[in-house]
Amino acid sequence: MIRLRRPATAAALALAAVTTAVLGFAGPASAHVTVNPREAAQGSYGRFAFRVPNESDTASTTKVEVVLPENAPVGSVSTMPVPGWTVAVEKRKVDPPIEVHGSQLTEAVSKLTWTATGDAAVKPGQFQEFPVSMGPLPQVDRMVFKTLQTYSDGNVARWIEEPTPGAEEPENPAPVLTLAPASASASATPGASPAGQAATDDDDEDSDGAATGLAIAGLVAGLAGLLLGGLAFARTRREATPKA
Repeated sequence: MIRLRRPATAAALALAAVTTAVLGFAGPASAHVTVNPREAAQGSYGRFAFRVPNESDTASTTKVEVVLPENAPVGSVSTMPVPGWTVAVEKRKVDPPIEVHGSQLTEAVSKLTWTATGDAAVKPGQFQEFPVSMGPLPQVDRMVFKTLQTYSDGNVARWIEEPTPGAEEPENPAPVLTLAPASASASATPGASPAGQAATDDDDEDSDGAATGLAIAGLVAGLAGLLLGGLAFARTRREATPKA
């Protein structure tokens, strides 16, 4: 019995060590300010949320400032109300203008500032999300949103370092939204993804097959009815014929 328990104990210790290592590395990274989702398609519209965790043990987050990248202006930016928070929207001139639904826009949102009122500040051990609707997303590979997080004790966390692909994550990384070129199939059917279009085609084929099956079943049932009716009629005539 002892020989059987020793390998199990060693395996458990190894699993615990690996788990601790994974959680130890994942913990600090998950505490950074992020934008969610982190990927989208160029030219599309989307709902995004800036997720702001509170990293202080003694102070609360009272203000969040998100700067939109100058090299990637967005024509339409709107915010969702967050209970207990006010939002200030700053704009800047853009040249060349941004085309949105055939209109030329000469201004774009440059900065969003959320400020807590009353007891709405993000307390230690908590996080808050600040939803934003944006579009059409620019034709760039990514958007970097430099963010300032102000605490009630006056400290400011500056999430402004741009991550470099293939390099180690910086100490204070800025939220990054990765943008991919829109697929041809998606653009051919506005509002529908290739997967959704394929599902629709499959549904159509299934519907056609089901209709054909029902038609065949109805025809067979009709022929069977005629056959039974004919047999019954012949039997009735035989019974009605007087015997010589």
